[in-house]
Amino acid sequence: MWIEKSVTSVSWIPRDAIEGIARVPFDLGVASYDLPPPDHLTDLDGLLTSSSVRFANELRAFIEVEDGRITGHGYLGGGHMGHTNMRLAGRGVTFPGVSFPDLRGEPEVSVDAVRFTQTVGGRAGMPAPRRVRRRPFAQLAAPIVWSTLALTIRADGSSAFQVVGASSFPRHWVYDTDGNLTAKTGVIDFSTWYRESLPERSPWGDEESPVIVTAVESALERQLSTIIIGSDPPFRRLRPGQALVEQGERGAELFLLFDGILAVERDGQTVVEVGPGAILGEMALLDSGRRTATLRAVTPCRVAVVPGDRIDRAALADLARHRRPPGPGEA
Repeated sequence: MWIEKSVTSVSWIPRDAIEGIARVPFDLGVASYDLPPPDHLTDLDGLLTSSSVRFANELRAFIEVEDGRITGHGYLGGGHMGHTNMRLAGRGVTFPGVSFPDLRGEPEVSVDAVRFTQTVGGRAGMPAPRRVRRRPFAQLAAPIVWSTLALTIRADGSSAFQVVGASSFPRHWVYDTDGNLTAKTGVIDFSTWYRESLPERSPWGDEESPVIVTAVESALERQLSTIIIGSDPPFRRLRPGQALVEQGERGAELFLLFDGILAVERDGQTVVEVGPGAILGEMALLDSGRRTATLRAVTPCRVAVVPGDRIDRAALADLARHRRPPGPGEA
């Protein structure tokens, strides 16, 4: 019996994720940020061809099983580097990414399962002048992007995946074997990546970068996120340990966690941590006007802030109703 499974990460640049002088082309409209990828992955080639994502790691593998025993196994899939579209002097210019060799670990075979690992990536689509911490202290080549995935296929037909590591920029979304959005990296760090992303500090130089992986928000939260971002909201940045709101204080704003990890605290105790895409703060808008929890940054965070009256009250009530207590937005 042939059993084939997959896990795929796609990587994209969220709005306002570029910092410093490197964001000038984005502010001028020469370059553009990416829209969030779809909830269900059905056309990876189409996303890459349209420059909707920057690169993808498609770890696809198989095992062969006879009488409950694994008799064969192998890798399928591979890495896919996209390209960057820019407008220079009124004309469209395309800069293709440069792929590095895919790194595939020797499959780890046990009695009833095989574990596969794959690293893919390369240089981003456009060369960029940047300072680096070594001679000659400047480099024209674009920084390096990558993701490392692991996939375990079991003889009973089930499978599991792990995000082993990834570059700290851009954002990586992960899809399971059925194409469902299942996980995402919680933190991006453009400044460090832009300055320190070098071949020797990547898997091609035997150095991995662990990542924080968070669960996926609800479909309703993703719908509301589109409305919030479309309203061109201001952003608030938080340092680790800094509170966004305090339990008991009054508040009339709704929040979209754009990047980072926030802890939801009640009476001084953390009850849950939430990642990018979470909608927060609706309980104060629906009830007494007072925050029912403290929201505190676990990592550096970027939060979109929007007046509560811009979001339909029925949608907020629906969001609150579908929270599983303790709900991450009960603040």
